[in-house]
Amino acid sequence: MSRPIIEVRNVSKLYRLGAIGAGTFQDALKRRWALMLGREDPLKRVGEKELMIPRDHPQAGPEPNTFWALKDVTFDLREGEVLGVIGKNGAGKSTLLKILSRITEPTEGRIVMRGRVASLLEVGTGFHPDLTGRENIYLNGAILGMRTREIDARFDDIVEFSEVERFIDTPVKRYSSGMYVRLAFAVAAHLDPEILVVDEVLAVGDAEFQKKCLGKMQDVAASGRTVLFVSHNMNTVRSFCTQCVFIEAGRATAGLPVPTAIARYMGVSPVHASTSVDMTTLPRQFSALGDSIRFTRVDLLSHPVRETEDICFGLEVNAAESVKGLLLGAYIGVPGQRCLGVAQTELPGELKHGKNYLKLRIRGGQLASGEYVAGFFIRDCFRDYDYVREFLPFVLEPAVTDDWTSYWHPSWGSVRFACQVSAETERDSPAGQISQSAVSLTEQDARA
Repeated sequence: MSRPIIEVRNVSKLYRLGAIGAGTFQDALKRRWALMLGREDPLKRVGEKELMIPRDHPQAGPEPNTFWALKDVTFDLREGEVLGVIGKNGAGKSTLLKILSRITEPTEGRIVMRGRVASLLEVGTGFHPDLTGRENIYLNGAILGMRTREIDARFDDIVEFSEVERFIDTPVKRYSSGMYVRLAFAVAAHLDPEILVVDEVLAVGDAEFQKKCLGKMQDVAASGRTVLFVSHNMNTVRSFCTQCVFIEAGRATAGLPVPTAIARYMGVSPVHASTSVDMTTLPRQFSALGDSIRFTRVDLLSHPVRETEDICFGLEVNAAESVKGLLLGAYIGVPGQRCLGVAQTELPGELKHGKNYLKLRIRGGQLASGEYVAGFFIRDCFRDYDYVREFLPFVLEPAVTDDWTSYWHPSWGSVRFACQVSAETERDSPAGQISQSAVSLTEQDARA
């Protein structure tokens, strides 16, 4: 197996509050000298409160007024993979990307990068405001170690993609933020870096340009290059990334499947191994007739289950009286997102008074491997008797097969549509039948 293109080992970044920003070199020396002697900051204004981090804070550093922006981050990334870096604001995502882009150094740990890195971290990064768009393209290419003829070969593609050809000889300080991002992304994506690092800066662009950028990043990843992508748009992360790093309070959980990372980001309970859930205390939706029919327990009968196998649920239902003509169904969704689809079927016979145990089977092969949640409802043609929202997590494991046609990429979504293909002769095809009819009609006209 080839070596990872990025190796991150126990990387930490420590910051000291108020240690930078004295204004002059002389003031910085005064502040540093006072800190070494344990004296009060000589530049502190009268009445100014000192910034303090509680010692019990999870990011508190070893000394007063220090905090860990990142702590013990470790992961590997291989060539051609797309890593989604997600977490709440202030979690440490941008700090990690700045370290990987060599903008700042880690306090602890080691990073190995095997390839050229192009970064798009914020509007204007890597651009000189007094240079024109044309000059900044060549400047960025030179920073990446490219020769002039290599940049010349890609220049037209960069300008066309950025859609700023009319302003390419204008100083970029006169560009709007949207024009900045267009040109910056075009430069980063077209100068053939082995590693592309993109922060949430794409949110500045309009919807059409964001779609265009995502398509370009998919092309970059498909060509065997590596992408690190920070975003708060979980739909984009789900469709684009192959794995995720979830960062919370400076600590990272790496190697997460995309649905698991999204569930943690959305605050949804991750998939667990429970195969039986008591439903009596779960919140209800649209329970029109009180407690006349209630779910009391659900069992995941097929556990574990592979994506090609049937999914079986056992449902215990309590009925206050016998009822006919009912539908039993399940909502299947992805953690933190809306429902993917519904499976429902009519109950055979009647639901008897008292306790009933029903088995619901969903045919396998319709969902790709991944993590899902299920909710259940029971109703007739007029009303819902009981409905419990998606609450039961379950996992579909990949099928064990050597058949390459069963391969499924995470960006393809969760639903597998069943289809068939057959070979037909031109005469049997609809187009052939139309052509044959036209020929017959022409022959009849000729005979007439």
